Amino acid sequence: MNVCAAWRSLRIVSALVFVSGLTACQQSRQDASTVVMTLDNSPTNLDPRVGTDAMSERIGGLLFDALVQKDEHFRMQPWLATSWTQPDPLTWIFHLRPGVRFTNGQPLTAEDVAFTINSLVDGSLLTSKAGAFTNVLHAEAPDPATAVIHMRRPDASLLFNLSDGLFGVVPRGSGKDFGRHPIGSGPYRFLSATQDKDVLVERNPEYWAGPPHLQRIDFQVVPDAVTVALELEKGSADIASNQLTLDMVHALEHRPNLVTETAPGSPVMYLNFNVTRGPLSHVRVRQAIACAIDRRAIVHAVWRDQAQLAETLLPASHWAAGSPELLYAYDPGRARALLDADGFPPDAHGVRLHLEMKISTDETTRLLAEILQQQMRDAGIVLSLRSSEFGTFYSDVTAGRFEMYALRWIGSNEDPDIFHYAFGSDRMPPKGGNRGHYANPRLDQLLAAAANTLPGPAAEASRRQIFLEVQQTLSAELPALPLWYPKNEIVHTARLVNITPRMDGSFAFLREAILR
Repeated sequence: MNVCAAWRSLRIVSALVFVSGLTACQQSRQDASTVVMTLDNSPTNLDPRVGTDAMSERIGGLLFDALVQKDEHFRMQPWLATSWTQPDPLTWIFHLRPGVRFTNGQPLTAEDVAFTINSLVDGSLLTSKAGAFTNVLHAEAPDPATAVIHMRRPDASLLFNLSDGLFGVVPRGSGKDFGRHPIGSGPYRFLSATQDKDVLVERNPEYWAGPPHLQRIDFQVVPDAVTVALELEKGSADIASNQLTLDMVHALEHRPNLVTETAPGSPVMYLNFNVTRGPLSHVRVRQAIACAIDRRAIVHAVWRDQAQLAETLLPASHWAAGSPELLYAYDPGRARALLDADGFPPDAHGVRLHLEMKISTDETTRLLAEILQQQMRDAGIVLSLRSSEFGTFYSDVTAGRFEMYALRWIGSNEDPDIFHYAFGSDRMPPKGGNRGHYANPRLDQLLAAAANTLPGPAAEASRRQIFLEVQQTLSAELPALPLWYPKNEIVHTARLVNITPRMDGSFAFLREAILR
């Protein structure tokens, strides 16, 4: 079965399910001024110091403010902090915006900033986010408008970890149960939450950056994509962000009451190799796999051209992203030549080597793996698939029990430190995400140099040169193969306007959205 046939088969199945579900839900809108947005699942914790899942961070980004905000090139811009300085590599001084208040009326001061940071590093709060602040010694507030962060060692990623989506200032004294009734300073304020049902927020009329236009948003948990599509078509839901399959988006895009917004995305899908396992320990084998994969055909058939080919883990528009010198276009002949040169000639059946790819039960990933099976067979590589539910799959890849797998980096690839986290020799699990156990002393030296180069306009050119060499090294050795950046797909009713998707897939567009 070729790529297009496989995709047509999936579309037919999806279309049949879609039609059969058209009478599945009878929910009606209760309040015309409330915008209903669907979610895959409930946020796990709306305390921005604790919640690390996508829904917690995206809703939290509407309830809380960060110290800095990422721009379209992922440079850090002022937000709650109007400016910052570093008198030495171990000291950061942030000057705060005056007049900011939490939604309970309490002024937001440097004491709140210092408390938020200290609660992440002093052990008073059990949170995986503490790992991003291991280089922080403590924070203090010498006056209400100045927050000072003292470091154990230099950390060029500190600003990224204090940015929107990853960080939010909470009132000093907030305890372990703060996520049940969160109080922030953001454009919306929390009203209520029911697990596996909904989260209700309303407009913050006193928001310092200007109040949003929407009066109230009801985030309803609707995990089934067919039901989401039905709710949108009926008008009982207003908006879904990156929740529908592309065939459903296509089926809905000509409905007169619905609008589809498409924009580039920053998450990147990638293929990872265990470089300690058999043939995959050979660089030329990994390069041959890259040449055997027709990424452009897959993007066209599976993603309906709603994805952009990737040559690096960083978003394409990132200030540190560059086009590596070695690119791997689809070339089965080159793939076979690389395998010949590395001592993998074909047998009587044209088979050169056998590999196994672990996948989850996700339908799109399963389809991708089946296409890779077909494409790699043309180069003499027989790829077997091992499927399991996501928990088991993720446990296996974290433990190194794999030869190949495909996953997606979301959010963490917006900071160049992703290269250290994913490929540093000191970042093998459980200390990081180097699941393929790749080690390169030169790469480690480059990453150490980048970490010790202070961020800022003056140093950016130097850091960029370091990261360009990092990307060229990774492109040559291919411990992982970046595949593509899926685009953001937002489907909404026509009664909503001024919807502008963000690259990171956040819900920040709800700050400007207007209800007609």
